[in-house]
Amino acid sequence: MPAHSASGRGPSDPDAKDQQLDRFRAAPRHDALTTDQGVRVDDTDNALRAGHRGPTLLEDFHNREKITHFDHERIPERVVHARGAGAYGYFEPYESLSEYTCADFLAEAGRRTPVFVRFSTVQGPRGSADTVRDVRGFATKFYTREGNYDLVGNNMPVFFIQDAIKFPDFVHAVKMEPDNEMPTGGSAHDSFWDFASLQPETTHMLMWLMSDRAIPRSFRMMQGFGVHTFRFVTADGRGTFVKFHWKPGLGVHSLVWDEAQIAAGRDPDFNRRDLWEAIEAGEYPEWELGVQLVPEEDEFAFDFDLLDATKIIPEEQVPVRPVGRLVLDRNPQNFFAETEQVAFHTANVVPGIDFTNDPLLQGRNFSYLDTQLIRLGGPNFSQLPVNRPIADVHHNHRDGFGQQVIHPGTNYFPNSLGGGCPAHAGAGGGAGVFRHYAERVDGDKIRVRSESFKDHYSQAALFWNSMADWERRHIAEAFRFELGKVKAVEVRERMTGNLAHVNQDLAAEVAEGLGLPAPAPVGGVTAAASPALSQENLTGTGIRTRKVAVLAADGTDTGQVTAVRDRLTARGAIVEVLAAKDGTVQGAGGEPLDVDRALPTMGSVLYDAVLVPDGAQAVSVLTADPAAVRFVEETYRHGKPLAVLGEGTRLLTAARLPEGVVLGESAPDYGVLTGNGTAPAEDLADAFAEAIERHRFPHRPGLLN
Repeated sequence: MPAHSASGRGPSDPDAKDQQLDRFRAAPRHDALTTDQGVRVDDTDNALRAGHRGPTLLEDFHNREKITHFDHERIPERVVHARGAGAYGYFEPYESLSEYTCADFLAEAGRRTPVFVRFSTVQGPRGSADTVRDVRGFATKFYTREGNYDLVGNNMPVFFIQDAIKFPDFVHAVKMEPDNEMPTGGSAHDSFWDFASLQPETTHMLMWLMSDRAIPRSFRMMQGFGVHTFRFVTADGRGTFVKFHWKPGLGVHSLVWDEAQIAAGRDPDFNRRDLWEAIEAGEYPEWELGVQLVPEEDEFAFDFDLLDATKIIPEEQVPVRPVGRLVLDRNPQNFFAETEQVAFHTANVVPGIDFTNDPLLQGRNFSYLDTQLIRLGGPNFSQLPVNRPIADVHHNHRDGFGQQVIHPGTNYFPNSLGGGCPAHAGAGGGAGVFRHYAERVDGDKIRVRSESFKDHYSQAALFWNSMADWERRHIAEAFRFELGKVKAVEVRERMTGNLAHVNQDLAAEVAEGLGLPAPAPVGGVTAAASPALSQENLTGTGIRTRKVAVLAADGTDTGQVTAVRDRLTARGAIVEVLAAKDGTVQGAGGEPLDVDRALPTMGSVLYDAVLVPDGAQAVSVLTADPAAVRFVEETYRHGKPLAVLGEGTRLLTAARLPEGVVLGESAPDYGVLTGNGTAPAEDLADAFAEAIERHRFPHRPGLLN
């Protein structure tokens, strides 16, 4: 892993963007306190007043300035994607893509381009929880040598609507109810499902939203997609349709719904904290960029429209070609200045990347710029440090709120008094100049949608058919939970009727959970399966950064703890000892064992696996502790790996796990590993690591009543 610098900012070799940001970083540690005007201040704890108990004086300019700044610290939050977290890093291609695009940052294998990536939830405000059921934003700003390129995507490859004119309606519907502003951070309410049930085009996206993709284990274990079909353009003007995919190196993993709800209370910053701590620890998250390339002559070769943002190109039809990797290796130094003020825009493109006529993309190209003007206070938001390109900027824009440049000379074109500068970049026909893709466009002015956009159920059925049995179960349960929060019976009925177009069994199961009759069968859609859509086929390898809790008390076999911990940490896992209180516990032989976390402050949902070591005295203490029993019960119920040695099996019994599981039957299938305490702990540790790598065991027998 790259070394951290002494400042803690990140890699010891700063990239071009990091060097640029250094010019704007304040270092006030050794400076005297001053006003905005540079006047040194003698006291910032007491306002100027007349006498010891007299009135505060208006002439106290420092007091007025300090309060005024505080009163104006907040800016409008994003209408959607308000809750987010971000980091800096780099992107490097595996090979040159000059055969398909003249984009400079894709032209040379191994050339690193600085990036800033922001992850986000869509529905909730800035103060909402990380683990709500929602779409996640995955927006990447490439600081290329030819200007900034923003790939503004999500963790799902499709969207709810086909035309951007419906975006205000969708957002109004999914946001909190206007009368009581509830619920915060979720879609389980009447107005959203009313809208969705009346807009069949939402059906495909709803299948993704009700799947475990909507509750990722981590930003680091989440796919990303560009959603739209874009266009690569070569230097000679030849176009190729392209869809973008981000695939995480750690595999694609999710929470389960009960776990996500508990985590929202235990740690509402669960995903944000995970990203920050991994980067601080030097465990830099990584994604592989892949592209699906479609020659222009094949634009109409599919049974769906490439311009329809509610559709995917199945990977069986067009494989994803890996073209480069993204690494995040530096946390921001100031959340507001960087993560909150970063401004993304789908129309921020560079030579070699252009748009298509996707009506949702066309609307986004208008909306993003418009929203930044009000949110960031005017047209000069591109001068904020996090938004500044590393490419040179020359234009005739002037003045406005937040102007930070002193512009001498002329501010119009053409001119002779300023030497004709800045001049047209394309005058000499050189490389690195953006030229719009030449495409013939004609037609009548009409408010209609293409007939090729009217199939709303085939790909929803494709998604359902591609799921493993446990994924289908989670989708049905999610529909039942969400629609169970809907008060209007007609909305429930309409929505289950829509689901009948996807799969009759799904519709019947959801209806049964809502106390409704199964909807009448409809003319079914037939769809194949796409294995690439199931998380069961996207598990990744290794256990780096997986968090393992060790439940301990006085009398714990510390030798086992040490042996298992050493084995797991050698593979990159994070192992923490939990006990009833901070400090140390006394091992079975009287030796101290450091406690990393107090058990009452933590929860099973904050870990990926649990170890219960041997020790009769310790296990007696743990079985009498409701928090420890609940810890094990939740870990089992959520399908996470459990490793238990010797007397530790008594804790499994206290948590009411099935007898066969306690006895170690079918351990590979259930992910519950037990040892009698005589076999080497290292052997169990290796099997435990393999179980952690599988992430979850969704086919466990139920808990005893």
